[in-house]
Amino acid sequence: QVQLVESGGGLVQAGGSLRLSCAASGNTGSINAMGWYRQAPGKQRELVAILSSGGSINYATSVKGRFTIPRDNAKRTVFLQMNSLKPDDTAVYYCNIVTIPWGTAWGQGTQVTVSS
Repeated sequence: QVQLVESGGGLVQAGGSLRLSCAASGNTGSINAMGWYRQAPGKQRELVAILSSGGSINYATSVKGRFTIPRDNAKRTVFLQMNSLKPDDTAVYYCNIVTIPWGTAWGQGTQVTVSS
């Protein structure tokens, strides 16, 4: 019912910035939350940042002060602005949406590689 299209990944040097975007389409129902997770090689998928419909935001400790999660409600789009990137930020980044009544959906993932 819900499709998520991600864009904006790539290769960047340490200290640089990238901006990811995730656009939701289809019958999203009522959006409860949108956010970003990431998965590095050999590691479990972890939360990066999540934005609730009420406006509250949770960030992983490792990205606080460096990443933000702007949104465009009219376009049903959420962004991940990543600044001061580190090699440890290298991962596949996945967009996530939680909707009522359809539940959770995931984007296809976008690779972010930070070189030292």
